[in-house]
Amino acid sequence: MVIRPASAVDYTAIMVVWESAVAATHDFLDPADFNLFKTLIPENFLPQLDVFAIEDAKGNMLAFFSVSADNLEMLFVHDTARGKGIGRLAISYILERLKVYKVDVNEQNQQAVDFYLKMGYRQTGRSERDGMGKAYPLLHLQYLLDANNDHKELF
Repeated sequence: MVIRPASAVDYTAIMVVWESAVAATHDFLDPADFNLFKTLIPENFLPQLDVFAIEDAKGNMLAFFSVSADNLEMLFVHDTARGKGIGRLAISYILERLKVYKVDVNEQNQQAVDFYLKMGYRQTGRSERDGMGKAYPLLHLQYLLDANNDHKELF
Protein backbone atom coordinates (compact mmCIF):
# COMPACT_ATOMS: atom_id res chain seq x y z
CA MET A 1 0.00 0.00 0.00
CA VAL A 2 1.02 3.56 -0.67
CA ILE A 3 0.27 6.67 1.37
CA ARG A 4 0.56 9.87 -0.62
CA PRO A 5 -0.60 13.47 -0.41
CA ALA A 6 -3.96 13.95 -2.09
CA SER A 7 -5.16 16.93 -4.12
CA ALA A 8 -8.39 18.24 -5.61
CA VAL A 9 -8.15 15.73 -8.48
CA ASP A 10 -8.61 12.99 -5.86
CA TYR A 11 -11.79 14.41 -4.35
CA THR A 12 -14.14 12.24 -6.41
CA ALA A 13 -12.38 9.05 -5.27
CA ILE A 14 -12.18 10.41 -1.72
CA MET A 15 -15.92 10.95 -1.66
CA VAL A 16 -16.53 7.38 -2.89
CA VAL A 17 -14.49 6.16 0.09
CA TRP A 18 -16.28 8.57 2.42
CA GLU A 19 -19.77 7.50 1.27
CA SER A 20 -18.91 3.81 1.62
CA ALA A 21 -17.42 4.25 5.09
CA VAL A 22 -20.22 6.47 6.37
CA ALA A 23 -22.91 4.11 5.06
CA ALA A 24 -21.22 1.29 6.99
CA THR A 25 -20.55 3.10 10.27
CA HIS A 26 -22.74 6.18 10.67
CA ASP A 27 -26.27 4.78 10.97
CA PHE A 28 -27.03 7.65 13.38
CA LEU A 29 -26.47 10.31 10.71
CA ASP A 30 -29.60 12.09 9.50
CA PRO A 31 -29.95 11.70 5.69
CA ALA A 32 -30.18 15.49 5.28
CA ASP A 33 -26.88 15.86 7.15
CA PHE A 34 -25.34 13.09 5.04
CA ASN A 35 -26.19 15.09 1.92
CA LEU A 36 -24.96 18.34 3.50
CA PHE A 37 -21.61 16.80 4.45
CA LYS A 38 -21.35 15.19 1.02
CA THR A 39 -21.37 18.70 -0.43
CA LEU A 40 -19.33 20.48 2.25
CA ILE A 41 -16.45 18.00 2.49
CA PRO A 42 -15.04 18.42 -1.04
CA GLU A 43 -16.02 22.07 -1.41
CA ASN A 44 -15.23 23.54 2.00
CA PHE A 45 -13.36 21.11 4.26
CA LEU A 46 -10.78 19.22 2.18
CA PRO A 47 -9.27 22.33 0.53
CA GLN A 48 -8.35 23.62 4.00
CA LEU A 49 -6.76 20.40 5.25
CA ASP A 50 -3.68 18.31 4.59
CA VAL A 51 -5.23 15.27 2.91
CA PHE A 52 -3.60 11.89 2.27
CA ALA A 53 -4.76 8.97 0.14
CA ILE A 54 -4.04 5.31 0.85
CA GLU A 55 -3.94 3.24 -2.32
CA ASP A 56 -3.31 -0.35 -3.23
CA ALA A 57 -0.59 -1.40 -5.70
CA LYS A 58 -2.96 -0.77 -8.61
CA GLY A 59 -3.68 2.80 -7.55
CA ASN A 60 -7.17 2.12 -6.18
CA MET A 61 -8.01 4.40 -3.27
CA LEU A 62 -8.81 2.34 -0.19
CA ALA A 63 -8.85 5.07 2.43
CA PHE A 64 -8.02 8.69 3.12
CA PHE A 65 -7.24 10.85 6.11
CA SER A 66 -6.80 14.54 6.73
CA VAL A 67 -5.12 16.63 9.40
CA SER A 68 -4.97 20.25 10.41
CA ALA A 69 -2.35 21.50 12.81
CA ASP A 70 -2.36 18.99 15.68
CA ASN A 71 -5.68 17.24 14.98
CA LEU A 72 -6.69 14.27 12.87
CA GLU A 73 -9.81 15.60 11.18
CA MET A 74 -10.92 12.60 9.12
CA LEU A 75 -9.98 8.96 8.67
CA PHE A 76 -12.23 6.89 6.44
CA VAL A 77 -11.64 3.41 5.05
CA HIS A 78 -13.76 2.05 2.21
CA ASP A 79 -16.17 -0.54 3.58
CA THR A 80 -14.71 -3.30 1.39
CA ALA A 81 -11.22 -2.57 2.79
CA ARG A 82 -12.12 -2.48 6.49
CA GLY A 83 -10.50 -4.99 8.81
CA LYS A 84 -7.33 -5.31 6.70
CA GLY A 85 -4.97 -3.13 8.74
CA ILE A 86 -5.42 0.04 6.69
CA GLY A 87 -6.64 2.10 9.63
CA ARG A 88 -3.71 0.87 11.71
CA LEU A 89 -1.33 1.81 8.87
CA ALA A 90 -2.87 5.29 8.70
CA ILE A 91 -2.59 5.82 12.46
CA SER A 92 1.05 4.72 12.44
CA TYR A 93 1.79 7.24 9.66
CA ILE A 94 -0.15 9.99 11.45
CA LEU A 95 1.70 9.42 14.72
CA GLU A 96 5.20 8.73 13.39
CA ARG A 97 5.47 11.03 10.39
CA LEU A 98 2.96 13.80 11.05
CA LYS A 99 3.25 13.88 14.86
CA VAL A 100 -0.51 14.41 15.20
CA TYR A 101 -1.93 13.00 18.42
CA LYS A 102 -5.49 14.33 18.78
CA VAL A 103 -8.76 13.25 17.18
CA ASP A 104 -12.44 13.94 17.73
CA VAL A 105 -14.76 11.02 17.05
CA ASN A 106 -18.54 10.75 16.93
CA GLU A 107 -19.62 9.18 20.20
CA GLN A 108 -22.35 7.26 18.33
CA ASN A 109 -19.78 5.61 16.05
CA GLN A 110 -18.83 2.84 18.48
CA GLN A 111 -16.64 1.06 15.90
CA ALA A 112 -14.47 4.17 15.54
CA VAL A 113 -14.38 4.79 19.30
CA ASP A 114 -13.26 1.20 19.90
CA PHE A 115 -10.65 1.45 17.13
CA TYR A 116 -9.02 4.59 18.52
CA LEU A 117 -9.02 3.26 22.08
CA LYS A 118 -7.39 0.05 20.83
CA MET A 119 -4.74 2.15 19.06
CA GLY A 120 -3.77 3.81 22.36
CA TYR A 121 -5.91 6.94 22.40
CA ARG A 122 -7.62 8.02 25.60
CA GLN A 123 -10.62 10.27 26.11
CA THR A 124 -9.74 13.79 27.26
CA GLY A 125 -13.14 15.43 26.89
CA ARG A 126 -16.59 15.40 25.34
CA SER A 127 -18.78 17.88 23.48
CA GLU A 128 -22.56 17.61 23.13
CA ARG A 129 -22.40 18.96 19.57
CA ASP A 130 -20.05 18.61 16.62
CA GLY A 131 -18.00 21.43 15.13
CA MET A 132 -20.98 22.63 13.09
CA GLY A 133 -23.24 22.79 16.13
CA LYS A 134 -25.20 19.68 15.16
CA ALA A 135 -26.42 17.25 17.83
CA TYR A 136 -23.75 14.62 17.19
CA PRO A 137 -21.74 14.33 20.43
CA LEU A 138 -17.98 14.17 20.02
CA LEU A 139 -15.41 12.43 22.16
CA HIS A 140 -12.08 14.26 22.27
CA LEU A 141 -9.26 11.72 22.23
CA GLN A 142 -5.51 12.04 22.49
CA TYR A 143 -2.78 9.53 21.87
CA LEU A 144 -0.71 9.05 24.99
CA LEU A 145 3.04 9.12 24.53
CA ASP A 146 5.29 7.04 26.77
CA ALA A 147 7.86 8.55 29.15
CA ASN A 148 10.34 9.02 26.28
CA ASN A 149 7.78 10.98 24.22
CA ASP A 150 7.62 8.06 21.84
CA HIS A 151 4.50 6.31 20.70
CA LYS A 152 3.94 2.63 21.19
CA GLU A 153 4.74 0.42 18.22
CA LEU A 154 1.45 -0.43 16.53
CA PHE A 155 2.60 -3.47 14.55
